[in-house]
Amino acid sequence: MPNQSLTIKDSLLTTGGEDPLLPQLIHAINHATEIEIAVSFIQPSGLDLLLPSIHEAIERKKSHQRPLKLRILTSDYLHITHPIALRSLIELEGDEIEVKIFEANNRSFHLKSYIFVRSDEARSIYQGTAFVGSNNISKTALTDAHEWCLRLDYQQPDSSPQAVQFHNIRTQFDKLFHHPSAILLTDEWIDSYIKRRTPPKLSAVGDTTLLDDEEYSPNSAQLEALQRLSETRQKGNVRGLVVMGTGMGKTWLSAFDAKQLEAKRVLFVAHREEILTQALMTFAKLWPQKSAGYYHGKSKERNKEMLFASVQTLGKAAHLKHFAPDHFDYIVVDEFHHASAKTYLNILSYFEPKFLLGLTATPERTDQANILSLCHDNLVFERNLVHGIDDEILVPFHYYGIWDDSVDYQEIPWRNGKFDPTALDAQFATTRRAKHIFKHWQNRQQTRTLAFCVSKKHADFMAQQFNQTFATKGLKALSVHSDSSVRRNEALSMLDKGEIHVLFSVDLFNEGTDLPSIDTVLMLRPTESNIVFIQQLGRGLRRHKGKSHLVVLDFIGNHRSFLNKKDILGISASSSLEQLSGQSQTRPELGKGCFTNIDPKIIDFWQTLTKQLRYSAQEEFEHLTNHLGHRPRAVEYYRAGYDLAKVNKQHGSWLELVASMDKDPELDYLVREHRDFFANAIQKASMTKSFKAILLEAYLELDGFRDAPSIEVLASKSWHVLSRYPKLKASDLSEDNLRLTADSPAWLKYWRTNPIKAFLGENKTKNRVWFKLVDGKLKADLDVAPPHLQAFHDFVKELVDLQLAQYSDRPPKQTHQAVVQPTTQAEAANEGTLLPYYPNLKIACGHFKTGSHEEVEYMPVDMANLNPQKHFLARASGNSMNGGKTPILDGDLLLLEFVTPISAGSITGNTMAIEIQDSSGENQYLLRVVQKDAQGRYWLKANNPDYELMPANDSMKTFARLKKVMTQ
Repeated sequence: MPNQSLTIKDSLLTTGGEDPLLPQLIHAINHATEIEIAVSFIQPSGLDLLLPSIHEAIERKKSHQRPLKLRILTSDYLHITHPIALRSLIELEGDEIEVKIFEANNRSFHLKSYIFVRSDEARSIYQGTAFVGSNNISKTALTDAHEWCLRLDYQQPDSSPQAVQFHNIRTQFDKLFHHPSAILLTDEWIDSYIKRRTPPKLSAVGDTTLLDDEEYSPNSAQLEALQRLSETRQKGNVRGLVVMGTGMGKTWLSAFDAKQLEAKRVLFVAHREEILTQALMTFAKLWPQKSAGYYHGKSKERNKEMLFASVQTLGKAAHLKHFAPDHFDYIVVDEFHHASAKTYLNILSYFEPKFLLGLTATPERTDQANILSLCHDNLVFERNLVHGIDDEILVPFHYYGIWDDSVDYQEIPWRNGKFDPTALDAQFATTRRAKHIFKHWQNRQQTRTLAFCVSKKHADFMAQQFNQTFATKGLKALSVHSDSSVRRNEALSMLDKGEIHVLFSVDLFNEGTDLPSIDTVLMLRPTESNIVFIQQLGRGLRRHKGKSHLVVLDFIGNHRSFLNKKDILGISASSSLEQLSGQSQTRPELGKGCFTNIDPKIIDFWQTLTKQLRYSAQEEFEHLTNHLGHRPRAVEYYRAGYDLAKVNKQHGSWLELVASMDKDPELDYLVREHRDFFANAIQKASMTKSFKAILLEAYLELDGFRDAPSIEVLASKSWHVLSRYPKLKASDLSEDNLRLTADSPAWLKYWRTNPIKAFLGENKTKNRVWFKLVDGKLKADLDVAPPHLQAFHDFVKELVDLQLAQYSDRPPKQTHQAVVQPTTQAEAANEGTLLPYYPNLKIACGHFKTGSHEEVEYMPVDMANLNPQKHFLARASGNSMNGGKTPILDGDLLLLEFVTPISAGSITGNTMAIEIQDSSGENQYLLRVVQKDAQGRYWLKANNPDYELMPANDSMKTFARLKKVMTQ
């Protein structure tokens, strides 16, 4: 039999204040097999203190194949029980969980009893305790209010006086639980209660512990975001993306904005039920008078004013048809990157709300790309971790990258973007590695440490090793996971109180757990996903009394998977060795009060690995897949800065690259039967305006490849689609055409000419025509097998998103013509690419020269593999580089490539553009060949022998690489 008691103190009386009831209830919940609670009133403030333990007890019992038996009875007496608390209770799931409400009907209901039982498989009691007193479920009643509560413990044998009294308490509870006035709590009952509820005034109740009067208001970042959202709607945008880092309240923001819009019906879409539950609780707190419900695998409540739906369920056509397209005024889509694009696209293409808000905590544009395209490239507001730290919403962090030389990661099998877990476990559970970790932890740790481990075995091993070392120091470590003897909420409480000093966990604390007192994080496992890394970092960034910063100890090994740390921390080739190893006062931009200190061995490894890596399109695709955690869509690949011209050259088209990597029969079919359509009709199609992409998006939304639409319907739909992109609409339509309406004859005539005429080949094109007019309908001249129609539809959408992203990035004007002598036939065959040209950015070929990048023009350049996000043009100034095989003359036009974490590579031996700031804050620029001597020092060499070597220092930043000297 388990030997842990249900009680934690000898005294049978609890009086509140310094002797609160809460710890006793939590302890009993953690160890009971049956729980029975009857209270007059329940407030969210008190229930929130108990729910973590209750949720964990439910999950714990599920994992041990025996459900927790839980019965809760409360009342509507005086309307004090809060509907938000009732919403939380109705979310409790289990075969033996029942929540009832006692309808008082002007009768008093003053029960306050808590009963806990430990029983065997046959339900025979071997431990029991009951608390009966004056404590309702509110924060003050369970913590610091003067509340008396008497405990009665069950004692064997079953005929003992204590056992008889205990059974009597349970019998009386059972009678009330089955009273005719005690009815099962349902969503419908809560909705009715909200409508008739009139919260009592304090004088009527006479007990301030019963009421929660908390008001919810936006923080500074949320206020700014709300203003931006209001402004973007005023400009005509119907979709927008908001990026808010972990802990900054993006769900609360969506609730505030829905209320700001005065939405009558709200839809919140996410990929996990836990997120939906948290979101419903948030919206219900702010908007308790509105009915709320779920639409997922277990519940489908269509008639709620606020509906919280799983994308996996609602994204199916059979479920979408239950709603009119304009059923919801306001739609929130949370964390697009967690789910397949297909299900999200079904929802986004079906509904037509007044506004759709995309939410993500992902800080990188690479990760945002897919989401951004779905929000019409409208990034409304961004506040990542750095902003949160600068705004003092989060604490700063001190990051230490530690070389993990105790493990040879090259020897661990690597499959499908992950290490083999069994082999990793064996390598990690060694005394040598534990000592290495302990040494660094001892040097840097603060007061409360959370450590992320690779497995339960690893967590247990690390706790054991730390405790052996702690034996003489009065410190203690603990491992916590689904099989550990200590419950998660108990472990957190012990850590918070300082009873333990290090908590080793597996995945329990990655997200959804608030740990404000954590001030040290140990990352003891590889983290292939940037999202998981940010979540783990975010566990310790919450503000807490007496906490000035978070210490992060990250153990980095000799494997290419660890290169993602560079991207996350904003480290590129322009970051000096002194900056990264903590020897410089200037650091990468991480936020006020943050810094990085990275072992020089790691920096050497990164530099060596970067030189060794080959950047084929296939390898770039694999790298981005590992980085994102899913197969990248075309727009994500483009936004990451990768070269689609390289894809076309090496694989023929984006579709062919994806098919070669994904091994999906659907993609194989598309390549085999429709390669030319995807490659030539969409991906490589030239666009002087956005109309071709807009037409295709409208065609998709009308399901045109399955059922061809009429020209009239297609033109009207295209007007609505174009209206979602206010910037494109304003730039591509004349003032007269902007005044046209969707169903006007003039708009139909205009759209028939642009672009339907081009789709029908009426512009006398020599290219293959892919559409035809049949009985007034625009029909695709393609034979797509019905089983493959959905895959065909989805890939067209993927390429249309790419078209719109590329078109949106085009510069607004061109002013100069640069004539470039192509070096290969392939370069000569390519159409010109418009590149930014900075006329006032003089790249000095002498000494550092002041310049400005604020004025920009654009030049078309006829070369392959150019990207306006990566490449730019500027003039040389001076003659220091006039020498060698490729002399650079004063006034030469230079083609340069920005240095980024993706394109950094090696700088040694390359001609680099270098930037410094003078004492007045002006930027100055210089062009030199970068050299490195045997001592690891960097020197700047001019091609002209009349100029001396110049030593590099940490005030200099390499910002671009010379690609070519152009001819005019």
